[in-house]
Amino acid sequence: MKIREITEELEYQLLSPYATKSRETRGRDKKEEKCDIRTEFQRDRDRIIHSKAFRRLSHKTQVFISPEGDHYRTRLTHTLEVAQIAKTIARALRLNEDLTEAIALGHDLGHTPFGHSGEEVLNRLLKDGFRHSEQSIRVVEVLENDGKGLNLTWEVKDGICNHSTAGNPQTLEGQVVQISDKIAYINHDIDDAIRGKVLKPEDLPKDLIAILGDKHSKRIDTMVKDVINNSLGKPRVSMSKEIYEATYSLRDFLFKKVYIGSKAKKDEEKAKRVVEQLFYYFYDNIDKMPQEFIKLTEIYGKERAVADYIAGMTDKYALLKYKEIFLPSPWFEQNIF
Repeated sequence: MKIREITEELEYQLLSPYATKSRETRGRDKKEEKCDIRTEFQRDRDRIIHSKAFRRLSHKTQVFISPEGDHYRTRLTHTLEVAQIAKTIARALRLNEDLTEAIALGHDLGHTPFGHSGEEVLNRLLKDGFRHSEQSIRVVEVLENDGKGLNLTWEVKDGICNHSTAGNPQTLEGQVVQISDKIAYINHDIDDAIRGKVLKPEDLPKDLIAILGDKHSKRIDTMVKDVINNSLGKPRVSMSKEIYEATYSLRDFLFKKVYIGSKAKKDEEKAKRVVEQLFYYFYDNIDKMPQEFIKLTEIYGKERAVADYIAGMTDKYALLKYKEIFLPSPWFEQNIF
């Protein structure tokens, strides 16, 4: 018996009846020979970790644009925090940890440079709009692996596509990631905002802190335990009414005090201008893009291909391209003498 088959059999013995079993996956768009050792969801997790899009997350903004300091979150550290929270919940609920981890690690692969600022620009410029969750699917289906995609399972793609608030994941593992994403960013964005002197600990609403906790670790502990206790043995993953309302009130507080108009967003308009001007430039100069994206224009049109190119950029690369295209080079770079 192969190791994969032993693992698949153990899932039926150990996991909840509501867990997604590897053997019951709806499969991949292109059929493949199964691995002797890894389950299908383990293979998906590994493919995501080894993808170029995953590596680029380390140089993409979470909230603070070009923060001065080594301890602010990036899109990659956010992804890892989501994965850790999600795995803790999945293990407690006896759900499929491999599927949960794969969804969590892939959920933000389609994020633009400069976080939601870049996303807002592309959403405005594209006639069909732009959502990072949909772009994440485009990354794993079209853009990765030299245009072949990662050929992930249906369950992983469903979780990635539906991780945002408006999504409706079809597996409990996808629901775990959806709620873990909120738990992670609400808490680490408070942490970063305090570190960046956008907030003081005493600014946090006292009524919410009394319910959720007065420290970063306490709030995560409260939220995670509540999800587990409220979801154990049930066909749905959710928070209790009290913790849900407190959590989303804290999220509303962050929108008012951090996400909109705060010092954390002081360079947001500049970042938006960078993305917008890069978009217009490459739309008018398709030949200046890498060959792989030029080929995409023939299949998906100029607009979408340019968006693919820009969305894949890190913050640093976007600024470098902007400098190359729009700023005059110093004389010593022009070899005048």
